[in-house]
Amino acid sequence: MEDFVERKFGDLTVRIDRTQCIGTSNCMNVAPEVFEFDEEGIVSFKGEAADIQRERLTEACSVCPVDALFVIDASGKQLVP
Repeated sequence: MEDFVERKFGDLTVRIDRTQCIGTSNCMNVAPEVFEFDEEGIVSFKGEAADIQRERLTEACSVCPVDALFVIDASGKQLVP
């Protein structure tokens, strides 16, 4: 699997840096409909892009203690971390 994976949620893009994830599941606690562990114990996206509020998606990414999750808006501005 690639080191970085991305998915669009409305006008936001979420990027997972698989090399940084330490598997705390903090993001899953906030947004279980978006994130899950893969077979390696690293965070990944669930099947289809979930319908989730922008604020909760941003919060789910911001609680990562190692900054493995990035949120980028439509203009290219990085919102998290």
